[in-house]
Amino acid sequence: MKDQGFETTSVRMERLLEMRVFAPEEDANRIMEHVCQVIPLTQGDKYDSNAYQSAAGVERYRPLDGAAAGAEMEVRKRPGVVELSFELPDDQALLDRVVETVFQVHSYQEPVIKVQPVLVSRSKGLDDSDNPHRWWNTTGDWKKTQ
Repeated sequence: MKDQGFETTSVRMERLLEMRVFAPEEDANRIMEHVCQVIPLTQGDKYDSNAYQSAAGVERYRPLDGAAAGAEMEVRKRPGVVELSFELPDDQALLDRVVETVFQVHSYQEPVIKVQPVLVSRSKGLDDSDNPHRWWNTTGDWKKTQ
């Protein structure tokens, strides 16, 4: 895998940063609204606000001395925690702003924020209007069928 990306006939693989944020499900919309005020999270020239939100899972932790909840003996198991993930340009000043934004609007004393370099696909915008596998040539837009 090339560090700076590569191209195929239809796709450019670009080097970006992936940010992952773990948060209670009720925080997810607030976090994403604020992140999108810093950067629109575009993908190509036809989509913005691009992010992924996982199904809810269980987070495990134990508060120690100094924690806002106070020290506890037992490990807590908090249900309803999701993972938000999205891509950012590899720009330190922008990364600083997004991390700070997430920290300020997250409900946790110690938000879980992870960042790593990744290669991501970007379509070259070739005409594939007749591709039988595209949603518009099969079942249509998922949102309209709900």
